[in-house]
Amino acid sequence: MNILVINGPNINMLGIREPDIYGKETYASLCEKISAFCENIGVNCEIYQSNHEGDLVDKIQAAYKKADGIVINPGAYTHTSIALLDALKAVGIPTVEVHISDVSSREDFRQVSFIRAACEMTISGHGTNGYTEAIAYLKEKHGES
Repeated sequence: MNILVINGPNINMLGIREPDIYGKETYASLCEKISAFCENIGVNCEIYQSNHEGDLVDKIQAAYKKADGIVINPGAYTHTSIALLDALKAVGIPTVEVHISDVSSREDFRQVSFIRAACEMTISGHGTNGYTEAIAYLKEKHGES
């Protein structure tokens, strides 16, 4: 099974950006956690991060017929990007939306997710463990038996 993990703007600043909200774990350690988890459960994964909306759209489109699942933390594009929604709908790859913080308890504008309409589920507020939960879900639901 091939999983694409996509991270949007400012996720590369983990450990630096608002550690009281996002924790002190760095982006490098998040990537190591995801890679080790995937290796342990027999999943191939690619991890990608960009601060640019068009690059994220390109990465989603490139996953067509290559990825069996997508885990996406779109960052602030969650609340603004119809382009990411349209790209996810176009490729039709099973997708899980992940947020490190509990967006439901934050500012009003964070309550809106355009991405959610193309996702099977959302994991929010589980810290970086949300990524491994999402991967485990995709493997269980869509992996080879």
